[in-house]
Formats: sequence, structure tokens, C-alpha cells
Amino acid sequence: MSHVESLKQVILYTDGACSGNPGAGGWGCVLIYGEHKLELSGGEEETTNNRMELLAVIAGLERLKYPCAVTVYSDSAYTVNAFEEGWVYGWEKTGWRKADKKPVQNDDLWKRLLALTRVHKVTFCKVKGHADDELNNRCDALARAAIPKPLPAPTETETSSANKSAEDDV
Repeated sequence: MSHVESLKQVILYTDGACSGNPGAGGWGCVLIYGEHKLELSGGEEETTNNRMELLAVIAGLERLKYPCAVTVYSDSAYTVNAFEEGWVYGWEKTGWRKADKKPVQNDDLWKRLLALTRVHKVTFCKVKGHADDELNNRCDALARAAIPKPLPAPTETETSSANKSAEDDV
């Protein structure tokens, strides 16, 4: 039995979402191992869609306790192509610079993700977003629900006379 065959086989579906780009964003993922399923999500107040896509994969892989063989399903061409086309390895070799010598965006997340792909045997698969893929749609719903909501504007309220006099002194 090969090393990969001896690893636990895990499926990881991921998605990111943003309200404005940049803007508030969320990520969601579903981890599946055998009959076990775990949903994770999170969000940030100021981010980009690409960062949320990357964080969804990172969060799923970081949740694994042991090295696993993981098939990642993502609708993000940005994430999938970076590995499938080998871009991420080129960026690493050039000190996280693109062919045009400009810095790679989100290098902090790419470094984390690349390190995780060296712990786990990861295969990336592109899925069509907002289509008939039930788990991709679930990740989209988790990501959208995790987008931080803006705080309501403060409103003035009438205070009691005891509080009013204290406020006048401030």
C-alpha cells in the first residue's frame, strides 16, 4: 500500500464571498471524512473575495489533526489554478513576485496554504459556482452568512434627568 493510500481520504468543499470587493467578507467550508461532516465559517470586516476563497481552504486544512489525502473542491479559479498551473511554486521561487516583478497579492495566505499542502496530499478540483453542486452551494450559503453585518448608526435616546445632568458635565 502506498503512502497516499494509507492516508485518510478527506473531501473539502470551500467558498468565499464578499459584500463589496474590497469590503466585508466571509468564507465557508465543508469537511467530509467517511460519514462525518463538519461545517466551518468565518468572516472579516475589510477583505477581498480572493482572500476569503483562500481562507476557506486554509481553515479546512488547518482543522485536520493528521496528514490526510484531501480533495479540495472550489469554484475559485484563482485558488485552483495557482496549484494546478504551478503558479504558486514559481512565486515561491521568485520571492513571491509575479512574472512582471510585482509582489504577489495575498502572499501571507499563499504561504500558509502552501505549507499546508506540504503536510497533506492535496488535489484541487474546479467546480462551477452557483450551479447544481449541493456542497458548493452550501459553502456559498455559509460564506454569505458569515459576512459581518455593518453596525447600525448610533441613535440618540432620551435619558433620565439623573443621567442628563451627568452627561452635561462630560
